[in-house]
Amino acid sequence: MAAKASRPDRPAPPALPPMERLEQTHQQILLMLRSLEVLMNHIEAEGVGQAARAQARTICDFVARTARQHHLDEECKVFPLLLRKADDGLARHVRRLQQDHAWLEEDWLELGPSLEAIAEGIGGVDLHSLRAGMATYIALHRDHIALEESLIYPEAMRQLDAELAARR
Repeated sequence: MAAKASRPDRPAPPALPPMERLEQTHQQILLMLRSLEVLMNHIEAEGVGQAARAQARTICDFVARTARQHHLDEECKVFPLLLRKADDGLARHVRRLQQDHAWLEEDWLELGPSLEAIAEGIGGVDLHSLRAGMATYIALHRDHIALEESLIYPEAMRQLDAELAARR
């Protein structure tokens, strides 16, 4: 096979628009929530082994970095945009999502230490409480994402498009 001619340098592709990045993170969060369910089933069936420890570490790291940053981005970039021009119904939904963020953080502060203990191989985790905490966290997160993707994100994109059109 002949060597390929050198290719010219190209500029890096532009970053994804913020809304697309937020939607991609939702997909990652949904995968993480599924991983939580799988982890719980695994622990109940087989105990805490190396695989469970590694999965717990991955989940904890994801929440600490990606999920929390995602919620902060929504709080700083999406929600203010919507609240500036929101009717009462939309504003009510945005405030609900802001409350969800607080509850998700509160739920994680209860759930996270048990998952950290599993990740570190520390025993004594109450599996009944862990399952209940996971169920609450997972259900709220899925409901939260559904509202954002069905109503909030489309409206934010409409408003962003309108603002861009007005600047032209």
